[in-house]
Amino acid sequence: MSNKRNAKIISSGMAVPNRVVPNQYFNDILQEDVDSWLKKHVQIHERRWAEEGESLSDFIVEACSKAMKKAELKPEDIDLLIVATDTPEFISPSTATVVQDKMNLINAGTFDINAACAGFPTALDTGSKYIQADENYKYILVVGAYMMSRFIDVYDKKTANLFADGVGAVVLKATNDGSGMLQSELRTQGQYNSWMGIYAGGSKTPLSQEVLDKKQDRLQFVKKIPTDINPKVWTDMIKNLCEREGVTPEDVDHFFFTQININTIFETMDNLGVDRQRAMTIMHKYGYTGSAAIPMAYAIADKQNDVKEGDLMIFMGSGGGLAFGCNLFKK
Repeated sequence: MSNKRNAKIISSGMAVPNRVVPNQYFNDILQEDVDSWLKKHVQIHERRWAEEGESLSDFIVEACSKAMKKAELKPEDIDLLIVATDTPEFISPSTATVVQDKMNLINAGTFDINAACAGFPTALDTGSKYIQADENYKYILVVGAYMMSRFIDVYDKKTANLFADGVGAVVLKATNDGSGMLQSELRTQGQYNSWMGIYAGGSKTPLSQEVLDKKQDRLQFVKKIPTDINPKVWTDMIKNLCEREGVTPEDVDHFFFTQININTIFETMDNLGVDRQRAMTIMHKYGYTGSAAIPMAYAIADKQNDVKEGDLMIFMGSGGGLAFGCNLFKK
């Protein structure tokens, strides 16, 4: 048993909008069969979109409240709140400050992280290192939050039918029992920063009527990112963390991936020589929820009691930038 101070995941929670948008919605507005392609190639059947008047912070509060209730924590117990999102409530201030106010987390510091869809493993790495380095942090809320429905053009079939809304949250607790974050790594391939993203609304291209008319404030796939990048990088990062820890991918009990493409997940599992069933997949019902996809998948597995004490877990995320984050945890 290790005496090293570490960060253990002790609870989780998730929240999604009530509004279900089936593939048929896009068949109707685009007047073509989008449903068949989505089911065959990415296995998305439906997704959740927020209604008018609903905000991202509302769903973050719901997910965090569930995680805190499961951990039997009060608002004043939380020392830090980290929100990973690239669809924030405002450009400024941070979405985390909004949530801190709504939940009355009176003792919690706050900040947002934007690593696009790699945001959650990046935030998990950050929160864990706060606990490892500073004894003043005992409980930290780490959130992956996504409301991309606000930033898509519903008539753009390259983007609109993939993206969805949702939030996943976990509570990290300081521990010294040998569990918690064992290894972590972040990578970036910044040469792809202009290939996919939301390129208006910031200081380079402020919002204007012309920008809005041209829908430049919406998510854009400018160039097609090579499909071999994710499985190659995911495989390499996972193998690297396992090697550092002295384990093999076969020793890992659960894999929680970015949920953009089920075939990328399966290719990675095949590369690792591990049964595909160990990878949790949730895109069928929830679509692609970006930085929320990984903690949502974990929250579902956690609620089903699939994750047992002592299990090894990989969290592997990637997103625009391109940004990559990978964590190896022991439950």
